[in-house]
Amino acid sequence: MTGETTGPPARELWVVRHGETEWSRDGRHTSVTDLDLTEKGVEVARGLAQRLAGEEFDLVLTSPRKRARVTAELAGFPDAVIDDDLSEWAYGDYEGVTTPEIRRTVPGWTVWTHSVPGGETAEQVGARLDRVVVRAEAVAGRTLVFAHGHSLRVLAARWLGLPATDGRLLRLDTSTVSVLGHERESRVVLRWNA
Repeated sequence: MTGETTGPPARELWVVRHGETEWSRDGRHTSVTDLDLTEKGVEVARGLAQRLAGEEFDLVLTSPRKRARVTAELAGFPDAVIDDDLSEWAYGDYEGVTTPEIRRTVPGWTVWTHSVPGGETAEQVGARLDRVVVRAEAVAGRTLVFAHGHSLRVLAARWLGLPATDGRLLRLDTSTVSVLGHERESRVVLRWNA
């Protein structure tokens, strides 16, 4: 339409899950263990550079874990700022353990519905990621974050104003790019697991 002026750039939160590690490939819960990317993980993370080329970001953040930092570097963002709030859900006693292994002693267990002995609750993870939402909303334009499967799913749920446990509804594969944004006043998912 003629006569319309463009306002300030829309606030968007772009989220990238780190590249594949041996444990992510094998379904092992990985929070504090600092693993390298697999060869495939490195290759696919390098491909993120092309996917993100030409995009401008006002703030780029990364989890402190090596797998997220290396993914950020390979994607072309070596100066990403470390934000501890983007750390993966702390799995406590379940670190390095698969869901089928946990279910041998806790039938039906999921991180979304059951406790994590020695780890974080969904509410604790949600509180951390609420701070990331506030930080992204304070930026006039786009924020890009590199982090982990469960933490980014919680981040998306909290962006939408949903309980942290509703992250269970949002599958997220390694080396994917997702975009959270706005439609008028409402926070929405613009693209997911792409």
